[in-house]
Amino acid sequence: MGGECGYDDELRRHDEVLRRACGVDVRDRVLDIGCGTGHTTRQAARAARDGSALGVDISAAAVQSARELSGDLGNVAFEQADAQVRPFAPGSFDLAISRFGTMFFDDPGAAFANVGRALRPGGRLVMMVWQARDDNEWAVAIRRALGDAPATGGPDAFSLADPVAVKQMLGGAGFTDVDVTDVREPVYYGPDVAAALGWVRRFRGVGEIVEERLTEMLAAHLRDDGVWFGSRAWVITARRD
Repeated sequence: MGGECGYDDELRRHDEVLRRACGVDVRDRVLDIGCGTGHTTRQAARAARDGSALGVDISAAAVQSARELSGDLGNVAFEQADAQVRPFAPGSFDLAISRFGTMFFDDPGAAFANVGRALRPGGRLVMMVWQARDDNEWAVAIRRALGDAPATGGPDAFSLADPVAVKQMLGGAGFTDVDVTDVREPVYYGPDVAAALGWVRRFRGVGEIVEERLTEMLAAHLRDDGVWFGSRAWVITARRD
């Protein structure tokens, strides 16, 4: 392996799980919510070779990188937009997907209702979200390295961790057949402790950690094939009514 870790590297074990759950058809019109630099959007576009894939993200820098990385892939497009309020044409997509990109809506009920309107009747939603913070080894380990400091304000990566609440919210947004599947795959932080340290330094709220404590914590998770942490996620699938 080698080199620095990145977001797509971190989630390498989750990608196959999400691909299987999505089951993109060759003619699907796919909406990728919170697409980042477009890894999952490009995967969807390649599978939907007679369809299309649109990735949306609020980050202009991420969208620019996604466009640059997509080369000559002709059926993929990217847009800087907030999926919560972007006025998509009604029924313009067959499938909406997201890899850890739906937890940060200001008003998730309104956001999923908007996504639902963008799907054709019977269209599918497939998203991967984190389970509770305390069920994710990476989150627990970093918090302990911080001295068990409470989480600071701002976007909550664990906001969709409660399956009961998510099912109620999606039902209220017009979705049916909501299913929640347990995913237990580790996350990858790099080939060695130095690379893992560089990756974790980018995380929100860890800038002031004493480096010695952080390095020690990462070293405890070093295996022959790199630095790994246990993680728990949900794959949530639903269908527009």
